[in-house]
Amino acid sequence: MVGDIIDSNSAMIAQLLKQIGHNVCRKVTIADDFHLLVNEIKEMSQQADVLIINGGLGPTVDDLTAQALANAADLPIATHEKALSHLQAWGNKRNQQLTPANLKQAELPQGCDIIPNPIGSAVGFSLSLNNCQVYCTPGVPRELELMLNEQLIPELNKQNDNFLTIKRFSVFGIGESALQEFINQQIPQWPEAISLGFRAASPLIELKLTCTSKNDLPLLDILSKQLTTILQAHIIEEVQSKPRPLQQLLVELLISRKEVIATAESCTGGLIASLLTEVSGSSAAFEAGFVTYSNRMKERMVGVNHTTLEQHGAVSESVVKEMVEGAIRESGAKYAVAVSGIAGPTGGSVEKPVGTVWIAWGTASDVRTQKMLICGERKYFQNTVAYRTLDLIRRFILNDNTKPHYIKSLS
Repeated sequence: MVGDIIDSNSAMIAQLLKQIGHNVCRKVTIADDFHLLVNEIKEMSQQADVLIINGGLGPTVDDLTAQALANAADLPIATHEKALSHLQAWGNKRNQQLTPANLKQAELPQGCDIIPNPIGSAVGFSLSLNNCQVYCTPGVPRELELMLNEQLIPELNKQNDNFLTIKRFSVFGIGESALQEFINQQIPQWPEAISLGFRAASPLIELKLTCTSKNDLPLLDILSKQLTTILQAHIIEEVQSKPRPLQQLLVELLISRKEVIATAESCTGGLIASLLTEVSGSSAAFEAGFVTYSNRMKERMVGVNHTTLEQHGAVSESVVKEMVEGAIRESGAKYAVAVSGIAGPTGGSVEKPVGTVWIAWGTASDVRTQKMLICGERKYFQNTVAYRTLDLIRRFILNDNTKPHYIKSLS
């Protein structure tokens, strides 16, 4: 441990364990020191029911987990046939010859059980030590996440005798403190039996209701319905497994309706189109993106009238409205969004300060517009504009005419 890598895996593990009622009582980060690792495994296995060791399963000399666990359990290291078969299949798929370093990943504590890794070269493994179930997982975040969700969490959930039910909602467009205050106002007598929690995962907030007694399940349902009613379209989904990004929900909504969208962007430089197209399957929902950064390109690419630009300026209601109309006309898409603003830190004026943005969205026959002032550094401005634009067209498609909090506050 030298401080050059941020440990996000521990947070992921703790969050997933908490959802099934397991509390993490201790988390330790160990340097690549064999004796420290062996001693820590011995000590923690005597204190815990479950020990998850993350990382150190790779092919290099500083990957020490397998040997350290074998040493702590007083077991020999041996070639595990299932691990070897996995490695061979992994190599064959990539037309890659396995090296002695690769084969090291099949040398595991004798008698351990394999935890499948669907995408990586290193399998996980587990064994019992001092009446503690020890699970070893790879440090690559994507591999860890898959193995947790597909293998470890279901296995641990079977062993969990505690009753726990959690309802989770993804919320967009209202900040954490404002959300807490709003809930306090609308449901002032929040019952202690249901725990209310918040987790910021920009640009979304996860709202979580936790119930620990079967007798309180009706109350959990009542509160869930109340929150859905008062928060309206700020709730973008009730999370069933893993929260989905706003852009994914929009793409899936468009696909379900067999409809497509186009974008015309100035101040965001193509970010909205990029967010949409990062979603798998977006080709069925996204028709075209026009990055019209200059006035000349606004005229040439989406047909903004030269007179409109001269009279009102690029950052104006009239211009973004014509950008939407032009994007629909040029692409044939049913929906379009357009943005034009001053991202800063330079370029503002008294009439149009830095942070000013006009957003337009809708169809050829119904274009909506909104002016906002978004204060913050350039990247924050662009991200906020992009996500608010996605939210506004989502609400439009759903025929939801309620005003989001960020329009009411104009900030």
